[in-house]
Amino acid sequence: MGKTKNRWFIALAAVGIHISIGSVYSWSVFTNPLSNEHDWSLSEVQLTFSIAILFLGLSAAFMGHFVEKYGPRKSGLIASICFGIGILGSGFANEIGSLYLLYFFYGVLGGIGLGIGYITPVSSLVKWFPDRRGLATGLAIMGFGFASLIASPVFEAMINWVGISGTFFITGGIYFILMFASSLYLAPPPEGWKPKAMKEKKQKKEKSKKKEQPADLSQLTANEAVKTIRFWALWVMLFINVSCGIAIISVASPMAQDVAGLTAGAAATMVGIMGLFNGFGRIGWASVSDYIGRPNVYTSFFAIQLVAFALLPIVSNEYVFQLLIFIILSCYGGGFASIPAYIGDLFGTKQLGAIHGYILTAWAAAGLAGPLIVAYLRETTESYTLTMYIFAGAFAVALAVSLMIRVNIKKIREQT
Repeated sequence: MGKTKNRWFIALAAVGIHISIGSVYSWSVFTNPLSNEHDWSLSEVQLTFSIAILFLGLSAAFMGHFVEKYGPRKSGLIASICFGIGILGSGFANEIGSLYLLYFFYGVLGGIGLGIGYITPVSSLVKWFPDRRGLATGLAIMGFGFASLIASPVFEAMINWVGISGTFFITGGIYFILMFASSLYLAPPPEGWKPKAMKEKKQKKEKSKKKEQPADLSQLTANEAVKTIRFWALWVMLFINVSCGIAIISVASPMAQDVAGLTAGAAATMVGIMGLFNGFGRIGWASVSDYIGRPNVYTSFFAIQLVAFALLPIVSNEYVFQLLIFIILSCYGGGFASIPAYIGDLFGTKQLGAIHGYILTAWAAAGLAGPLIVAYLRETTESYTLTMYIFAGAFAVALAVSLMIRVNIKKIREQT
């Protein structure tokens, strides 16, 4: 066996993949230019993004076993090819003016690259960082959250400079190279590997006869995990967190103007800052979870957001309104970043990538449900009030589920 790889470079390679595929959150930059150039409706163009998110969830679920069987390098290379061709093909679809080809290249093929690329580094990172699971997965998934902050202004400038097709061609090539190079460095740690600091800490504990940190609750395969109540509790919690968060993202600007009276410019600035809280929430909450535990973090998410959503419809002060939105976005991002570590805690690392893929079907469902619910209720009631109260009720359910899973965990620990 050759020299053991540097786990921090493994984390950096994961960031390289996630910062590439995270550019999907900048799709709105293409919406108006594509609509104007081809006379497509905004809903027709926006459907491209929905298809991409749908196939992200589906490919993550179906390809999770592939990631575990063949390793992160091969799955990362496949993600690079799918995503790269998806973006390059989108430029071709624009050149010939084919909406359905755009759906296929960006939505289907790009979405498959998104899903495989999203789960590829996570399983390895959890194994490379058994002492800092939250921090490691938070670093990578933070890249996904921050990607739009980098990509949006770049896409905007490039569309004005080289056109829509040129932007797809250039960025597709860059993302392919970055993802391909990052994938080549990915690898699982050697069998039985532990970081030096963790070994020393364990030896000290043994000498002082202190109680060690609890081991993983179990070591289950993906097919075994889906038969447990804990799996479906995680699925429901992620679904509610993402549905409500992505719904806020989809209407943040008009809601800020209607409810808190922000100007269009101030609302646009708020949306940009939301990206920062989305990104920092991923690394921040995930890192905190290493110290207070994943169950405590998720219970905190839902208690905080229950109050925040209940207050949103009645807050007229623009600063308080924006603060509530930023808190919600930090919890939204933190939910994504903390879930892989939570999966490792509950089901072990035996098939973490496959289990994570199954869990991400909640994201696919939420990506469709959240924006549709908020749009329908806004058009029906001509207000966001009922929607926010419904979401507050959803978080009450999520809070109850988070408490239930804690009881289940405690019961299993007592039995073992």
